[in-house]
Amino acid sequence: MNDPESVNNSLSKPSDAEIVRRVIEGDINAFESLLVRYKGHVLEVVKRHVPYNEVEETAHDVFVRAYLSLPTFEKRSSFKQWLSTIAVRACHDFWRKRYRSREVPMSSLAEEHQEWLEKVVSNRSGQSFDDRNSQKKARELLDWALDRLSPGDRMVLELVYLEGLSGREAADLLGWSVANVKVRSLRARRKLRDLLA
Repeated sequence: MNDPESVNNSLSKPSDAEIVRRVIEGDINAFESLLVRYKGHVLEVVKRHVPYNEVEETAHDVFVRAYLSLPTFEKRSSFKQWLSTIAVRACHDFWRKRYRSREVPMSSLAEEHQEWLEKVVSNRSGQSFDDRNSQKKARELLDWALDRLSPGDRMVLELVYLEGLSGREAADLLGWSVANVKVRSLRARRKLRDLLA
């Protein structure tokens, strides 16, 4: 049997679509309830794609973009999915901006990472790959290689291979066609392999 208090709470909470309608009609303070409702979700999406020290600012950017784009929200999709799309695109834009403003040329692979990679590839390493030190070096190496890819290549690899999204899901989040995701992920994988070879 349902608890009367939980029924009353669910009835008193307006739907996302209702809040969006109120904001569009001029009740700008209603947007705060969407911010409170989805802040954790947006932070989780953003944390997976940008450096830790840039998460808060990028998440703020996501909510600014969402607020400005509310008139384009279509009730056919869930607000959460729509907001996820904005968050992924904000992360993509973060990397595009970061790559454009680079002041130093790309450096070569650090000597310690070269040695580690040679050990792993040649299978001379006595350490288990699951060892924390190896995982840390592997993550550093992956970050180094991802930094050398274009923002689009980086995002498609992260979404498809690191997060395990389908081509359709990645396409929806990035605003690309499924064919474009497949082609970009294949090319990006080759570039990543070339960088690590």
